[in-house]
Amino acid sequence: MQALPTQQKTSDANAAAQARYRNNFLREVEANVEGGEWVKMCMQCGVCAGSCPLGAHWQHTPQKIFMMIRAGKREEVLKSDAMWMCTSCYNCIVRCPRKLPITHIMHGLASYAHRLGLAPKMQPTRDFSIQFWKNSTQTGRVNELKLTLGLYFKDGLVAGIKKGWSMRNVAFGLLKAGRLNPFELFGGHRCKDAKGIAAMLNKAREIEAQHKHAPN
Repeated sequence: MQALPTQQKTSDANAAAQARYRNNFLREVEANVEGGEWVKMCMQCGVCAGSCPLGAHWQHTPQKIFMMIRAGKREEVLKSDAMWMCTSCYNCIVRCPRKLPITHIMHGLASYAHRLGLAPKMQPTRDFSIQFWKNSTQTGRVNELKLTLGLYFKDGLVAGIKKGWSMRNVAFGLLKAGRLNPFELFGGHRCKDAKGIAAMLNKAREIEAQHKHAPN
């Protein structure tokens, strides 16, 4: 059987989730998002919103996101770029009166939106996350040169050349300091135990799948 294109797969996954959890977005989040079972514990005090260093720049603060989830605003939440703004500073978790794992929930929502194909396509953090994950899981280490080039050229050859040229002074500085090696492009450092890396990732996926299908 021919494999479906990625876009079609994500569209089908979204449709399946909508059918299963119709009119109950909170239950959908509890079943599919890391820490989602804590959303209903939010008492809307606003401490997380006030503690976030980027709070003023969020489309929706965590407090508002939790309220929207309980109100069933599925599209507004999953298509928002709010979750992608989280920098993992953990101020919200430290200061939350109920100790909700807010940071984990934000990242979990972002990951779930990406899996369903609903995440905003031009969101920079999303682009970086995808590039970083692909780069690091292939060899067990991040090849900084390939990661940078992947980000520069994601919008095409011309855009990549322009971006690279604009950063030339930084690149020369890194070369002089010995922090940039052009030969990394042809291979770079790799972890010796590639099979071990693959086994760990497969086990992590297995644990994640068990958590998603565990009864609430």
